[in-house]
Formats: sequence, C-alpha cells, structure tokens
Amino acid sequence: MTGEPEQHDGAANQGDSIAAVFAIFLRLGLTSFGGPVAHLGYFRDEFVTRRRWLGERSYAEVVALCQFLPGPASSQVGMVLGLSRAGIPGALAAWAGFTLPSALLLVLFALGLSAWRDVVPAGALHGLKIAAVAVVAQAVWGMASTLCTGTARIVIMALSACAVLLIQNTWAQACVIGCAGVVGMLLLKPVKVEAAHAFLHVPVSRRTGVLLLGMFFGLLIGLPLLARAWPHTMIAVSSAFYQSGALVFGGGHVVLPLLQAAVVPTHWVPADSFLAGYALAQAVPGPLFTFAAFLGASMPSVAGAWTGAGICLLAIFAPSFLLVTGVLPFWEYLRRSARTQAALAGVNAAVVGLLLAALYHPVWTSAIFAPADALQALVALLALTRWKVPPWLVVPGCGIAGWLMRGAW
Repeated sequence: MTGEPEQHDGAANQGDSIAAVFAIFLRLGLTSFGGPVAHLGYFRDEFVTRRRWLGERSYAEVVALCQFLPGPASSQVGMVLGLSRAGIPGALAAWAGFTLPSALLLVLFALGLSAWRDVVPAGALHGLKIAAVAVVAQAVWGMASTLCTGTARIVIMALSACAVLLIQNTWAQACVIGCAGVVGMLLLKPVKVEAAHAFLHVPVSRRTGVLLLGMFFGLLIGLPLLARAWPHTMIAVSSAFYQSGALVFGGGHVVLPLLQAAVVPTHWVPADSFLAGYALAQAVPGPLFTFAAFLGASMPSVAGAWTGAGICLLAIFAPSFLLVTGVLPFWEYLRRSARTQAALAGVNAAVVGLLLAALYHPVWTSAIFAPADALQALVALLALTRWKVPPWLVVPGCGIAGWLMRGAW
C-alpha cells in the first residue's frame, strides 16, 4: 500500500477461495496465543514472510489503519487480509476462522465453569506469555529494519514508543499515529507514486463504503434508541455489546471495563462469573473480544447459551467489520497522494514504535520476572528467527516448558 514493490506469490490477490482463506485463519485461530500485539506478529510471519500476500510497508499501513480505528486491531487486520483475497465473503471467512476456536472454547467454559476453572496450569500460562515476548520481538525487529531507515523515522519510532508508554489511556495510540502522520507529511520527503505501483487489492467500491459507514453509524445511534423504545433484554444486550465494540480504541483489555459496566450491574452475568471468564479468556488463542461469547453464554435469564453467545459475538464484532470495510476504499484513494505517502511513512515508523512500546509493556513486564524467563524468551526468539521453527510449535513448547519449570517441580 506504499511505494515498495509488493511481494506477491504470483497469483492474483483474489486467487484464494473462501474455504482456503477460512482454513488459513482457522489454523491461526487455533494457535495464536499472546494477545493482539502477538497476533500481529503471527499475521506478519504468515502473510508477509511465508505467503507473501503483501509487502512489509503494506502490512504496516493495514496495521496503522486498524490501530487508528476503534475495535480489535488484530481481528480487523485479518478482515482486511481476507477481503483482499476473496472479497467481502473472504473477510467474513477470515473473521470466522480466527474467532470461532476461542469463542467455542469460551462457550464450553461458560457451560461448565466449575469443571474448567483450573484447566490450564499457571506455569503453562506463564510460558505462553514468554512465547508472546519472542513473537513480538521478532515482529518489531523485522518491521523496524524495513520501515525505520533514516534518522527521522528512527526518531519518530522512539518518540512514539515513549509517548505510548508515558500516556496510558485509550486515545494514546490513535493520537500518536495521527501526530506521526502530520510530522511525516511536514518533515519527510514526499514519494512520487508510480502508475504501475502494486497495492493491496480492496474489492469494495466507494459507494459500498459509504453504505457500510452509514450502517455503522446508524446502528450506533439506532440500537440505543430502539432499546429505549422497545425494552426487550436482547435488544439492550445487542446495543451494549455493539457500543463496546464501536467506541473502544486499543481493543483487547480496554473493552473489559465497558463490558463489566454493561453486564454486571444489570445482573445479566454474576460478578464472580465475569472475573472467572476473564481469567479463562487469557488461556485461549485468538482475539480477546471472544470474551463476549462467554458472557453471552452466561446469561441464562436472557437467552439460551448458544443463542446468547452468538448474538453477543456478532454485536461486538459487527462495528469492526462495517468500519474497516467502509473506510478501506477511501484509504486506498488517499494513499495514492504523494503527501499521503509522506504521512504514511511517518505512520509506519510510529506503528513500529507502538509495537516496541507494547513489547516492553505489557508483554515483557507481564512475562519476564527472572533470568530464567529471559533465557526462555531468548531461546524462543532464536527458534523463530534462526532455526525457523513455526510459531504454532514454539508457542505450545513455551507453555510446556513453563509448566515443567513452574508447575511440575
């Protein structure tokens, strides 16, 4: 999506079937532990390094766009990648494949909470966190070597990382990306876009984009009004989960306070079940937003477990699909401007800074407590970078190592 030649595998962008897209993301949904930042590392390894669906800069711009928009960034990145390969059905297939494994596990946890409470030993969970350190470190190094060339870009990266670490609020990432874009436009040399430039294919027209954005804002405004006019519990639940997905920047853990305020005071979900489900959500791969499936399955007074889980899951992810798909046609138009190219160069450097900040906090600070932890993270990083061991083997290996080191002794 910027000036570098894209690294395609020789097939057209829409050469993958919906089933193939679903299968790829299903495997990622089964193996992507470590939270949204780690997911971006898994996606980069899968789609930039291995499959060459897009180049490093294009991937960074997709990440920047999804970080700037509210909602779960890693799921939105997956939607964009699926969209580029198989259209809107591909975006839905990518979302379904990446989301269903953790959603199904959390519904099962909700159905048998007492039996599943201690399903994953603490040592294994700690090992998975250490694996996330290695995955994110690999992503930061790979992206920095491509996107942070030159003094100006390195300075933008460093300042972005410091700003995010110093300003701990939900608007920090969006503000940093916006400021980096302005600085890049003012200070970095504009790049002329060549006519033959290859870019990430987005099979969505601007008319369709306007329609999807209209649906996004229409539901955001209309659902609360409908819930007031027709006080049915499922409408109120749908409204609460849609707003949580639409208004939260940063995704992941940031959405939890809104969900807690929506479901606990209303007695839809008991407080102890909410906290237990939150803990269990850390033990499964895939996006943390699938915690909504656990909450939906824990509302016996609202709907059946599977019905409630499905409604809450769709409600919390629907804003992301509408917003990112609606914005993409205009993003693709803007990126052709030379000034936009310079702004995006600054944004690309800021994205690396955001990942660098996340590598330190919360990834490093929540996983590395002793020299043995740092050594295990180093071994995992070497396995990923030097020995080329796939993440789906490194991650469970770290979990087993963590269990042996902390739980079995």
